[in-house]
Amino acid sequence: MSQDNKMFNMISKLLMPMATYLNNSRYLQVLRDAFMLAFPITMFGSIIVVIANLPFLDRFMSESTLSVFKTSLGNAPSATMGIMSIFVVFGIGYYLSKSYQVEAVFGGAISLVSFLLLTPFLIEVDGMSEAVGNVLPLDRLGAKGMFLAMITGFLSGEIYRFVVQKNWTIKMPDGVPPAVAKSFSALVPALLTLTVFLTFNIIVTNLFNTNLHDVIFNVVQQPLVTLGNGLIPTLIAIFFVQLFWFFGLHGQVIVNSVMDPIWNTLSVENLTAYTSTGDVPNIISKQFIEIYTVGLGGSGSTLAVVVAILLFLKSKQLKQIGKLSLGPGLFNVNEPVIFGLPIVMNPLIMIPWIVAPLVTVTVTYFAMSTGLVPPPTGVAVPWTVPMFLSGIMATNSLAGGLLQIVNFFIILAIWFPFLKFIDRMNLKKELEESTDKQEAV
Repeated sequence: MSQDNKMFNMISKLLMPMATYLNNSRYLQVLRDAFMLAFPITMFGSIIVVIANLPFLDRFMSESTLSVFKTSLGNAPSATMGIMSIFVVFGIGYYLSKSYQVEAVFGGAISLVSFLLLTPFLIEVDGMSEAVGNVLPLDRLGAKGMFLAMITGFLSGEIYRFVVQKNWTIKMPDGVPPAVAKSFSALVPALLTLTVFLTFNIIVTNLFNTNLHDVIFNVVQQPLVTLGNGLIPTLIAIFFVQLFWFFGLHGQVIVNSVMDPIWNTLSVENLTAYTSTGDVPNIISKQFIEIYTVGLGGSGSTLAVVVAILLFLKSKQLKQIGKLSLGPGLFNVNEPVIFGLPIVMNPLIMIPWIVAPLVTVTVTYFAMSTGLVPPPTGVAVPWTVPMFLSGIMATNSLAGGLLQIVNFFIILAIWFPFLKFIDRMNLKKELEESTDKQEAV
């Protein structure tokens, strides 16, 4: 066995257990599904934000008309992205209960109420928290409450399913309608679970004169989100995405399942700030990752690779792969080139495959941190939107699309010498095969 093969086998053995654990983790799968539950709802809010902030509206609307127009659409982002924690906590309770094969809708509802029991009915007035009747503060239901929502969803879901699986439920006679029977069956689990969270809230608010929202936000969420907003942690995440893919594992799914809570929280913060003040506080967010890595032709940003194959290479085999990969690649689906080139387990391609996204992420980060390009606003853009358009939609700026084109050419430059080397090898092989056929005839 060659030295290279020994090295690849060693790395594969190290990565495989971790990748398998992350891919099969019940909690990470539930978390991913919970965020996807919110996706169509937040997409609606994002579309409205884009419409309300189109750059040319002031050309055919008066200032007063434009103000009324934006105010009329203002409820959409608040009712979607602004209360994303509600969707997440319900989704976690629902999908966790479903994974344990207990009544899922009650698991979701109980998790949601558990979260609301921990939510202080306070608003900020001149920097001070004041109780105002039964007013729910919107910020606690959005980005600020995201991590507490996740923790509450998992804890309440586990308590609920534990009680159900212990059979501490009320059984109704066979003739009772199913909906009534299910409601009574969930009664005891709901009472016990909600009592636990009400008790938590009483202890924290009365003994420590605070609330769990502030505790989790200050102790857990803020440090993690601050860390996740940095360039170095982002580069580490992208490195592992590429490394997992190189060994045939879906790096995007594996790494995103860990990082999505942080990136999505940053996105909600961006959209909340953008819709209220027009500012965008965070550079790194879910849209940053999707638009400036996946949005350039799929995982590994391979659209430039496909274009290079079609325009500059001569090998018939590579040309065929390029033709098959171009259509899907325009919409950021790149499995044909990943497995057709192949990229998986191909040592000739490992360097550009890993290096190119790290370089473009670094370029993108500094372009945004220096003010050359505005950061993504938090608007959700489907990952299948083609390059250039997705950059404009995500940043509400032409510069966002132009930056994608700059990154496209950077990737092309990094990949080109490696592709030319592979092309020469393939041409030599094709020439030898053609010669052998002619001699056989």
